[in-house]
Amino acid sequence: MEMHDLIAPERVIPGLRTTSKKQTLQELARIAAETIGQHERTVFEVLLERERLGSTGVGYGVAIPHGKLPGLKRLYGFFARLASPIDFESVDDQPVDLVFLLLAPETAGADHLKALARISRLLRDRETCEKLRGSDSGDALYALLTETTTRSAA
Repeated sequence: MEMHDLIAPERVIPGLRTTSKKQTLQELARIAAETIGQHERTVFEVLLERERLGSTGVGYGVAIPHGKLPGLKRLYGFFARLASPIDFESVDDQPVDLVFLLLAPETAGADHLKALARISRLLRDRETCEKLRGSDSGDALYALLTETTTRSAA
């Protein structure tokens, strides 16, 4: 599974302005709901339910909130570079400024796990994260997200 299968340029949000984990999840749920044709509250509840199991703040300023939704036919990724870092209750207690939201069909199983692994590998790369933090353009962010996986696969 390649990143361009998960994310599209219109699902990249540069400079998302939020001040808390809850507000970030609400904003991402709102944005995602418009794309996937589901109710914003449904998406938000799925994300909150997953966060109750443990924070999806994976460290080094990165969070990967995710969840499974009934009625989805495919995986959807959304990426946001936050305007200001926020407390996300991350495993390393560091504030988060890079957020990759993954939504999957209820039946996704292995595909959901493979996508999470791909996203995690990408955002574990410090050089990639620094480039993402240095860009204010949605197109540039999209290019970094998708080109990096192409380059690393070669």
